Amino acid sequence: MDLPTSVEQTHALLQQGGYIADRSLATALYLALSLKRPLFLEGEAGVGKTEIAKVLSQVMGRKLLRLQCYEGLDIASAVYEWNYALQMVEIRLAEAVGDRDRTALEGDLFSKRFLIERPLLQALEAAPGGPPVLLIDELDRTDEPFEAYLLEMLSDFQITIPEIGTIVADQPPIVIITSNRTREIHDALKRRCFYYWVDYPDAARELEILAKKAPDAPARLSRQIVAFVQRLRETDLFKLPGVAETIDWADALVQLDRLELDQQSINDTLGTLLKYQDDIAKIKGSEASRILEEVNAELSAMSAA
Repeated sequence: MDLPTSVEQTHALLQQGGYIADRSLATALYLALSLKRPLFLEGEAGVGKTEIAKVLSQVMGRKLLRLQCYEGLDIASAVYEWNYALQMVEIRLAEAVGDRDRTALEGDLFSKRFLIERPLLQALEAAPGGPPVLLIDELDRTDEPFEAYLLEMLSDFQITIPEIGTIVADQPPIVIITSNRTREIHDALKRRCFYYWVDYPDAARELEILAKKAPDAPARLSRQIVAFVQRLRETDLFKLPGVAETIDWADALVQLDRLELDQQSINDTLGTLLKYQDDIAKIKGSEASRILEEVNAELSAMSAA
């Protein structure tokens, strides 16, 4: 599929993949795609940053290359490494046959035949259906030296391999970078990207998301879930629940055949929604009961209106 030619087409493309986005996100994505710039998405965990890359790959029929970042990530895991085992076999064969000089052997050993390509290098290669979608996920988990290494690729879409030279992409890949903001990303990298903060959705959009992602949940249960989660996000918790947790909670309650929220159901499944024991202890019991009463009163008032 070709790139969208307007913000409206971009918004429709995301919806086609089941991603409910607001117009500002669709605008940022459209500009990144049109101007061939990476899109840097920052926000709390579970708000749907990674899903954008997956949806683009699925709907546009592009190959998805995912680089999951972690502390200590290096070039060998992210970009390339030499196949040392195959190189040793080649050396042994050359020694056994004895028909190749040292210079020719060295040139052959450091050719693409012995190169193991990792996601960043693969992203520069042409792929069926068009340039791939490169997802650099949770960049904030890496070290600053690796972040600095990305600058060449993100500015010129090229990678330099000392033994071979500089490899340049014929067409730039679609690059989506995500960060949960556990540390600040350097300005030099952000300057090479379009930036967008992915926030928690409002109640109406979260209800729409739930209808797409948890269609088996009864309508009243879905409204209760969204209203309950929206109130939790106003509470002083160590980790606020994201959209991913909202969907998981709905799936869990449907699996338990719950038609609506009640005190027992909340207490039994709170670990699906909250991921820290201190948060669970703070909400479980009387606080959950209070929030549920407010939710039910609000829904009753809306129904009466």
